[in-house]
Amino acid sequence: MIVFTPGQRVHVVGVGGAGMSALAMLLAEMGAEVSGCDATDTPILEDLRARHVATFVGHDVHHVDGVEVVLWSPAVTSDHVELVHARENGAALVSRATAFYELSLMKRVIGLTGTHGKTTATSMMVQVALAAGRDDGWLVGAPVLGVGANGHWGAGDLIVEVDESYGTFGELRPYALGLLNVEADHLDHYGSLATLERAFVDLVERTSGPVVAWGDDEGVARVVSAVTRAVLIAGTAPKSTWRVTDVELERRRATFHLRGPATALEINLRVTGAHNVANAALVAVLAHEVGVSDGAIVRGLSNFVGAPRRYQYRGAWRGVDVYEDYAHLPGEITATLAATRAAGYERVTVVFQPHRVTRTLALVDQFASAFVGARHVIVTDLYLAGEANPTGVTGALIASALSHYDPSLDTLYCEDLALVGGLLEDLVDDSDVLLVLGAGDVGSIINELPGGLA
Repeated sequence: MIVFTPGQRVHVVGVGGAGMSALAMLLAEMGAEVSGCDATDTPILEDLRARHVATFVGHDVHHVDGVEVVLWSPAVTSDHVELVHARENGAALVSRATAFYELSLMKRVIGLTGTHGKTTATSMMVQVALAAGRDDGWLVGAPVLGVGANGHWGAGDLIVEVDESYGTFGELRPYALGLLNVEADHLDHYGSLATLERAFVDLVERTSGPVVAWGDDEGVARVVSAVTRAVLIAGTAPKSTWRVTDVELERRRATFHLRGPATALEINLRVTGAHNVANAALVAVLAHEVGVSDGAIVRGLSNFVGAPRRYQYRGAWRGVDVYEDYAHLPGEITATLAATRAAGYERVTVVFQPHRVTRTLALVDQFASAFVGARHVIVTDLYLAGEANPTGVTGALIASALSHYDPSLDTLYCEDLALVGGLLEDLVDDSDVLLVLGAGDVGSIINELPGGLA
């Protein structure tokens, strides 16, 4: 077992990724001597340099000369030249899963998990901790808007976005845990929804302190029914331990009441959507269970202004409001469209970029029914995220499924992102809002919209 220590030389392969960059920042703040590399130069590498992380573009065996510990992104294969060289020269190779486990030996981990909403909920918890005057550390999948970096060491507990992809949370032993939702994803790793749900059951069982779950989610309900320990339920149902009532949604804000066994809170958010109400309610209960005052919970949640690419308002284009969202699972898309319609938008245009070949093939039928409430949908080609595509799957598979499910939905397939703006010009007069959805680089079209944003 390797416990990270100040002064240790640590190298991160794939440091430009959201999770790995957060680890690099946290370890640098802890006092380790951190370096990292990635295939291309990105703004996150520049941010890392400003935080005393030496970064390299490209890969070279000499990057790991003299390094004691090497971390690597799950997207990096075991035969990567730097991993091979590090192994041959006696460096310890530590996976992201093992890194999470070791950090949980050093600090109490307050984790937020689920197949979607993790970045938003974890960012909310960071804001609540700051409002309480706590110097907790954090690991988040994106920079915390209004706060800064996605990784921070801190002097107190460690607030962690607990990622299920590639079994990353398989060794983590949290102190406290919030479970948001469970939906079929990463089946290339887990093989089946039942196996994924079992992994969440095991995570809940390994948690030593309070566990809070969002009871309105069907996947969560199955997980909770399979665990042998106590779980607090937040939700809208009357039987919930903490009940959400009086929900009001507007275009860029939401309010609700949260009533627990011995207290009641009125929560005001500067973001909208039923999914954000669920995120905030879960965070409020979890924060209460780890000792945060009611006043700090309310203040912290009111300070939350969103997370990057999570229903993020980008501006107006020719009178049409434009939002960017990381939604790349059917349930996420459904939630985003529901939030949009609940906020009063009627003529909804969507640009969707499917993400990964395995996900597209596994969930094509679920994607077909996920766009209820949209008027126009432009489907782009896949963002492969490094996956092989031996059969040449394209976004046309999703577009065809949408057309078959709902022939009245105006569905277009556009292979080239550069051509999307032209298609949108033809739709702008029949749109109140434009949603740009996907986990890849689809957001780049926003900056290229003809005439720009207001």
